[in-house]
Amino acid sequence: MTHRELVSAAVRYTTRTAKTSAQNPGRSRQERAWSFYRTPEVRSFANWIGNAMSGARLYAGRPGPGDSIESAPEDHPAARIVTEIAGGADGQAQLLREYGRHLAVAGEGWTVIRPRPEASPSWHVVSVLEMRSKGSGLEAQIDGQPVSIAAGDGDTLSPMEPVAIRVWDPSPEKHLEADSPVLASLDELEELRLLGAAVRAITLSRLTGRGVLVVPKGTRFPTAPGQGDAEDDLIDVFMQVAETAIREPDSAAATVPIILEVPAEMVGAIQRLTFESNFDELAIKLREENIRRFATAADIPAEFLLGLGDVNHWGAWELTSEAIRLGIEPRLAIVTHAYTEHWLRPLLEAEGVPDAEEWGVYADSSPLRVRTNRSQTALEVFDRGAISAKALRRETGFDEADAPTADEARRRSSDDTNTRPGTDLPVDESTDMPDTLPAAATPLPAHDSVMAAADGLIWAALSAAGEKLKRTPACPRSERARARDIEPAHLHTLLTVNPAQVEQWRLLDGAWARVPEIAQRYGLDPQCLTAALDTYCRELIAAGVPHTYETTGGVLRAPCLAVAA
Repeated sequence: MTHRELVSAAVRYTTRTAKTSAQNPGRSRQERAWSFYRTPEVRSFANWIGNAMSGARLYAGRPGPGDSIESAPEDHPAARIVTEIAGGADGQAQLLREYGRHLAVAGEGWTVIRPRPEASPSWHVVSVLEMRSKGSGLEAQIDGQPVSIAAGDGDTLSPMEPVAIRVWDPSPEKHLEADSPVLASLDELEELRLLGAAVRAITLSRLTGRGVLVVPKGTRFPTAPGQGDAEDDLIDVFMQVAETAIREPDSAAATVPIILEVPAEMVGAIQRLTFESNFDELAIKLREENIRRFATAADIPAEFLLGLGDVNHWGAWELTSEAIRLGIEPRLAIVTHAYTEHWLRPLLEAEGVPDAEEWGVYADSSPLRVRTNRSQTALEVFDRGAISAKALRRETGFDEADAPTADEARRRSSDDTNTRPGTDLPVDESTDMPDTLPAAATPLPAHDSVMAAADGLIWAALSAAGEKLKRTPACPRSERARARDIEPAHLHTLLTVNPAQVEQWRLLDGAWARVPEIAQRYGLDPQCLTAALDTYCRELIAAGVPHTYETTGGVLRAPCLAVAA
């Protein structure tokens, strides 16, 4: 997402902005929103947003060609300042987690940065309920202690004064006010609270007994031990049974009806009277409907709050991708835009960096997209030479900063050679693959024409497999319209297809019809070329990994693919 597309709001508390940032006309509604946080539905939604945001990584960058973002060099001041936010990666993960919950519930939060002598500043995310105006400044409650924040400017405040930044998702109706799914659902959540209380009352009322058993007069009314011939008062009986049932839900009083004596002519026979109403079942249904309404109002797919029980692996992956796009990345953009405008750029300008306006804080959400079941597959495919080391790092959750240095790579290569099985054997008894081919053959030359031909065959095979996937159980009917908008050769990257299903659904049947013709053209073994291409495509489909031209050379390194010398 480029800087031009950000729609968010933030303000640093200074003399110029003191009036607008201290005003909060929606505070009463935000207090109501936080009062619902302890309900399971709201807490689950807010924590899902927060936990997902905590997996993103903050970095310094600037817009590059198209929509790309160019990362700042490690020695650039922007990279240093962003790295130091919240004390590093661990603190940033906690900071983003807190902001996720605040933006989900109240649509607003404050960052309070407290300088410390001979130590890095401490960063705190503070809710709107912990911020209040005090005199000409603000007061924040941090860990139960008041922290005063003066309304000064950068050139008048002491460097040791706390800094406050208000970050909020602006309401389209009134920009100064915050917006959030919980704020938009206050009435529904209030109804949910009342219905929850009604269901609880129904449960307790049913614990107070199972109605009244009416018997003809002359039947003995129950008496308490030691009472003699006196009969209990009816009200006392009701109260005793109700108290016992509530105090001890597993007691007999919760299930046995009260026995009542009436004139015989008024009761034809023994009867049982109950006090149930039709509202009992209706209240439970209304509560379920209200939960569904809130789930629909949340800006992530409702299935994450209602359950994914009926969603297959394709649907779950698509829902996760949609949730990241609609619910996580916009909130990350709100936070990063705030830190760009009110932290990074002011510090860069103070240091005299000439291109300060070009740099910003960005959030990398790619770690959220790593499919846990692809890590092992990526390792196996990498061992076969079908994907690059860069792709392996991406699929296992690492980035290019984790790549080995040139010295490390040479040292590991040397260690592997020295510890390779069979190196202590005589040359003619070694079990290793010989470093040279027989004199009658040479390795397949990496001609552009050979590479282009193999690349075209692979692309056509994956495209045909993608078209077939649209008609398999992997792509339910509800998703097929969306699947038509995806390049067929890339469709397998959005599904998890078992290796056996490649054969079961005949995804690659007929894909290699032209291989003999192309193999003859370049003097290759057609059966070996077919096997190499088929194995490679099966592994890509099962791993959900896209094909790239650069990996084509690895496919053509099979020992049987040799040309005459």
